[in-house]
Amino acid sequence: MKLPEAAYFQFTPDLRICRLLSGMWQVSGAHGDINPKAAVRSMLDYHHDGFTTWDLADHYGPAEDLIGAFRRDLRIGQGEQALAHTQAFTKWVPRPTRMTRELVEQAVNISRRRMDVETLDLLQFHWWEYTHSGYFDALEYLSQLRDEGVIRHLALTNFDTDHLEKIVRRGIRVVSNQVQFSLIDRRPEVEMIEFCQQNNITLLTYGTYCGGLLSEKYLGQPEPRPSQLNTASLRKYKNMIDAWGGWELFQEMLVVLNQIASEHHVSIANVAVRYILDKPAVAGVIAGVRLGVSDHRYDNARVFDFALTPDDLDRIHAVTAKSRNLFELIGDCGDEYRR
Repeated sequence: MKLPEAAYFQFTPDLRICRLLSGMWQVSGAHGDINPKAAVRSMLDYHHDGFTTWDLADHYGPAEDLIGAFRRDLRIGQGEQALAHTQAFTKWVPRPTRMTRELVEQAVNISRRRMDVETLDLLQFHWWEYTHSGYFDALEYLSQLRDEGVIRHLALTNFDTDHLEKIVRRGIRVVSNQVQFSLIDRRPEVEMIEFCQQNNITLLTYGTYCGGLLSEKYLGQPEPRPSQLNTASLRKYKNMIDAWGGWELFQEMLVVLNQIASEHHVSIANVAVRYILDKPAVAGVIAGVRLGVSDHRYDNARVFDFALTPDDLDRIHAVTAKSRNLFELIGDCGDEYRR
């Protein structure tokens, strides 16, 4: 299997990414045990099939170390030039405190060492408390490190539109913001997308599969009991479905998605992801991978085999029109982390 040209996006002038990023939250320990050697073998398989872009974080357990091991094995197997065709986007998620150049540089250097890179492709910065203004200092120091070549590009994760605007107005250059965006959570459409379009910022989206709930597995099924939600993703996105409109309305959505999927000979997940990939400003969707445990590469790749029609969209919107307004209920992107 090789992904088609449509599977790639010119993220920045020097970074061409796969629009289905392989997300490594699942190695953090909240989704079961991961065998490191099996994980790296799986990563090499993903790369071989064209899934060249990885999304991870400093606090995702061994994720950065796995990237380092993967890069070393890739270098041994295919030569140094092969490393130019893979991208690893990490995050820095510090506890709010006074930010110094030394502290920021130390954190970046830890990631560089773990990932076995001289320069981080993308550093996505998260900050827990807007009331603590230290994030401006952190971003200023990260910008300096970018200008010195330690970081290739600087980005954000889970910043709302208001604070993204404050950062941009301060003259801090960021290329993307990572936010939750799915058929269930469409909050980025309210304010975020327009601002990003106006300021040449793209979106990387997570939660687009709702942790696997947007799939045939849950079509026609009774509402799962808490004990059946056996991963952090399932628990997280089931709560989002409850806020959005509940299990009955979610079943109505799955029925419609299944009809559309059958007509295009794809899966429910493909339809859900295609819907988000087609949104303005969206550069890519993060698909969580359980390396060495399960593998959905072949199904995920089918998202590039079809296009949604106006009738498809009308049927989807007939269901979403019945849902609650999550922007009013929760707030803008990322506000659920700061309530």
